[in-house]
Amino acid sequence: MSETEQTAVIDRLRVVRHASRQSLGIAAGDEIASILRQRLAEQPQVRVVFAAAPSQNETLERLCAADGIDWPRVVAFHMDEYVGLAADAPQRFSRYLCKHLFDRVSPGRMHLIGREHPLATQADAAGECERYAGLLAERPIDLVCFGIGENGHIAFNDPPVADFQDPLAVKPVELDLTCRQQQVNDGCFASLADVPTHAVTLTIPTLINAARMVCAVPGPTKRQAVEGVLAGVVSTACPATILTRHPGCTLHVDAESCPSLAGAER
Repeated sequence: MSETEQTAVIDRLRVVRHASRQSLGIAAGDEIASILRQRLAEQPQVRVVFAAAPSQNETLERLCAADGIDWPRVVAFHMDEYVGLAADAPQRFSRYLCKHLFDRVSPGRMHLIGREHPLATQADAAGECERYAGLLAERPIDLVCFGIGENGHIAFNDPPVADFQDPLAVKPVELDLTCRQQQVNDGCFASLADVPTHAVTLTIPTLINAARMVCAVPGPTKRQAVEGVLAGVVSTACPATILTRHPGCTLHVDAESCPSLAGAER
């Protein structure tokens, strides 16, 4: 750990504050690589869920450069996908992950939401949720690599639809306004009208049942969400607060998303 880093523990959540977005990405990418190497040394396959968002760019870049990962033994999933985008739309999360990770490291298996059953309409979503839930249920998830939304969501579990005891593994959701505006703020869409209103998402129980979680949250637009997590009160008003209950999660933040960890530990 560098001298410029700060750490705190919020309930069971380990929080590491980095001086810059770049140093955050390096640290998060290195932690993911370390977990993958360890797990691959202990078991024949490792099952990993990846998030697709600009906030993950630096982390995935670092992960792609990591040595000693037997990627053919990695089974890869992703967290969510829009409903209603064309199959070749650049904003599709499956396309992001192929560009930033999968095409570069070649996991042994890639399970992409909407690849076999395109999510052209909301009517398509139920069947795809069932198919993807079946794939997830085959074996436990070893690792989730992700971020937090401006509204505190994890995956597309926005506050209005977040459920810490969700009976479903994957579900169709309507995206709230803050979530959709974030996609414009991130530069993924030109205007709010262009952002889809519905999506398919892994639910919160599916995500937090993973053995390990590495969360990378850079940038000033995420400050309010990070403050919600650091406050330590678990509530679906900020779904990411559930991370404080996870025994194997690290939250990486930078100076913009978290000005200070002073007094945060509890």
